[in-house]
Amino acid sequence: MNAPAEAKHFPIIQLETVLKPIDQATGLGNKFYTDDQYFKTERDAVLGNEWVCIGFESDVSRKSSVKPIDFMGLPLLMMRNREGVLQVFHNVCSHRGMKLVHEAGDIQGVIRCQYHSWTYDTNGALKGTPHVGGINQHKDERFACEKHGLKALRSHVWMGMVFVNLSGTAPEFDEVIKPLTDRWQPFLGGDGLSQINVSPDSGAWSVEVGCNWKLAVENYCEAYHLPWVHPSLNSYSRLEDHYNIAFGEQFAGQGSYAYNLADVEGTSLPTFPAWPADRMRNAEYVAFFPNVLLGIQADHAFAMMLQPLSANRTVEHLRLFFVGKEAAQDANFAASRQAVLNAWRVVFSEDIGAVEGMQAGRQSPGFQGGVFSPEMDAPTHYFHQWMARKVLATGRHG
Repeated sequence: MNAPAEAKHFPIIQLETVLKPIDQATGLGNKFYTDDQYFKTERDAVLGNEWVCIGFESDVSRKSSVKPIDFMGLPLLMMRNREGVLQVFHNVCSHRGMKLVHEAGDIQGVIRCQYHSWTYDTNGALKGTPHVGGINQHKDERFACEKHGLKALRSHVWMGMVFVNLSGTAPEFDEVIKPLTDRWQPFLGGDGLSQINVSPDSGAWSVEVGCNWKLAVENYCEAYHLPWVHPSLNSYSRLEDHYNIAFGEQFAGQGSYAYNLADVEGTSLPTFPAWPADRMRNAEYVAFFPNVLLGIQADHAFAMMLQPLSANRTVEHLRLFFVGKEAAQDANFAASRQAVLNAWRVVFSEDIGAVEGMQAGRQSPGFQGGVFSPEMDAPTHYFHQWMARKVLATGRHG
């Protein structure tokens, strides 16, 4: 997608220094986190060219169900048709651009525009155009309905998440995600993530935080803050038990050799059948750039979608996945599922003060991107470099 013309001369600074080796580099400047004009430029010129997560397929679990999405100010619509196929459309009427769907729910019949009563079916096809050719003339040979359906976006569902590529120019999703699926294959075996199921009663949590979405990614990438921000977690999965992760073009994070929630919380959940017996306490927490945070342990996985609302507001949407339908749904595992959800709610809630504190600090002219620990901040620097390369590739810098 092309960035707005006025964004071409936006004063983006420090990009070359971000790309330097970590011991010489600075981070992205304050305007990347605080400026509303850059926020829109970033949507169109950076995120719009990538596969970005906008929701979860469980949000439209029934046939003919819909959910409107606000993605950085763009009105989008997730919709399943009557056969159960999920698609994503621009949530606007093709006639005069009226927003069509305002609430999640089920479509009874057709989607009707409140302005001139044009109607669309669950495949996005334009079906009704009352008086389009004059009073009581609902068809007109000068107007071809088949050319004016809802505008579909390129979309893909993976690990229960719905991704879109706004520009239509990104590589195939399977190609993009392959470095991660290859990395996790020894844990998951040949069945991969097809073994996971979301829980209907204890598998979701959302919270709005007062920070730019990038700060949530940066914080997730590193374990450096564990002793001070997560004292309970650090008591059994210590800082020294962690290792840095950075691979492929757009994956970075941390891993642990001492994941031990089952013993700490007393949970008892089925594990992935192929998970190596000598690595049952291994866990990995990988950010999939731009806006997805993933975690995998022997007995569950999770995905967090970051929904950017503005330069300084983000909603974090967490989904938990368990191994097999019984683990996700059976009452015998309800207490364990709830314990896992509660544990992660505590961890992510503890992060709120950190990311909001960094957002507040981005207002200071005394901070201009900061520096990195050569050892502890390597995954965070990896993300900064990815962002810098993407911005430089757009040519939208002054």
